[in-house]
Amino acid sequence: MKSYRVAIIGCGPRGTAIAQGYAAHPRTEVVALCDLRPDHRDRLAAALGVAACYADLDQMMAVERPDIVVIATGTEFHYDLCLRVLEYGAHIDVEKPLCTNLEEADRLLAAANSRGVCLAVHHQSRLGPPLQAVRRAIAAGQIGEVRALIANDKGYYGGYGLMNLATHLINNFLALAGRCQGVSAVATVAGRPITPEDVVVAPGGMGIVAGERITAMLDFPAGVVATVMCHHLPRADALAHGIEILGTTGRILWKTTDAWWLPVPHHAPDGTHDQWQPLPAILPEGYDPARGAYPDEYAFADEMVRAIEEGREHDCSGAEAHHVLEVLMGILESAAYGRRVPLPQTRRDHPLLRWRHEAGLGDPEPRSRDYDAWIAEEDARLGR
Repeated sequence: MKSYRVAIIGCGPRGTAIAQGYAAHPRTEVVALCDLRPDHRDRLAAALGVAACYADLDQMMAVERPDIVVIATGTEFHYDLCLRVLEYGAHIDVEKPLCTNLEEADRLLAAANSRGVCLAVHHQSRLGPPLQAVRRAIAAGQIGEVRALIANDKGYYGGYGLMNLATHLINNFLALAGRCQGVSAVATVAGRPITPEDVVVAPGGMGIVAGERITAMLDFPAGVVATVMCHHLPRADALAHGIEILGTTGRILWKTTDAWWLPVPHHAPDGTHDQWQPLPAILPEGYDPARGAYPDEYAFADEMVRAIEEGREHDCSGAEAHHVLEVLMGILESAAYGRRVPLPQTRRDHPLLRWRHEAGLGDPEPRSRDYDAWIAEEDARLGR
C-alpha cells in the first residue's frame, strides 16, 4: 500500500498539530518542514524526527517531491502559497479559511480543479469524534427532523471571530443541513449599527471585516434555519464555542471535544426535561492516542488518504470551504447593506471594500497583526 510523503509549510501551533496527525497515520510520513522561522522549524523537526528542513518552498518541493503539502501559515498567504504548490501537482491541505475574499477563492478552486488534485481545507472539527457522533445520532432519528441550529464562537471581536472560528461552525452547518441558500445579518460596533468607517483590516491576516458583534441567520433547504453569533466578550471563552441542534423530538449540543443528546425537544425550567445524555464519541479507525495526535487531526489525515485513493473530494473539500467563504462574505454584505443576500453571490468583489468606496472612502489602513494590540487600537479608535 502506498505511503504518502507529507511536507509542512508553517511550523507554528497549527502546523504542529496537523503534522502530528500525519505523523501518527500509518499511510503518511512527514518528510520535510518549511518555515521562515528557524526556531519553529527546528522545534517541530526535533519532535517528529524530521531531517529535511527548508526556508525556501520551491527548493523543498524540487528536492523532496511530497505527495501532500500542508499550508498552515497566516490566512493572507494561503492564496499565493497554494498556487505555487499547485505548480508541482501536489495535493493540498490548507488551514482555514481558504482565502480572505471570493475573487481569490474562485481562482484557487478553478486552478485546483484544472490540476485534478485534492484540495482540502482544515476544518478538522467536522471529522472529529463528537461531530461524527452527532451525525450518526441525527441519521438514526434521535432528534426527529432537524429544524434549527444555533452557534456561538468564543467571544473574539465579531468580524475577526467570523473569519476565524466561525468558519468551523459554518462548515459544520453544511455537514448537518446542506448548502446555505441565503443570509441575513446585523453587525454593531459600540452598540450602534456599523458604518463604512468601521470597516477595518482584521488581526491575524484575516482580511477586511466590520462589526464588534455580529448576529447572522442562514437559511437552508427544507426550511432549516441556523443562527451564528460572533459577539465580542470581555474575555474569550472556549466553552462558548459550540452548536445546538434543535429537532422535532429532541436536541443535541455539540462542542469541540464532546456532544450530548436531550431526548425531548424543549428545556423545562424545573429541570425535569434537562436530562442531557452524552453521545459516545466515534474515534477514527486505527487511531492510537499513544501516537500523540489529536483524534480530529488523525481523522483529517485519514480522510486525505482515502479521498486521494478513491479519486473523490475530501469531506472538508475546497468546494465546501469555498461555500463557507461565500457565507462569510454574505454575512458581511448583509450587515453592511441591511438586506438578505442570496447565495451564491453574483458580485465577487469584497462587499465591505465596495461599501467603503461607495461612501467615498479608500481602503482601510493596515493595523497590528497581534490580536491584543489590535483590540487596543480599536478601543482607541472608538474613544474608549
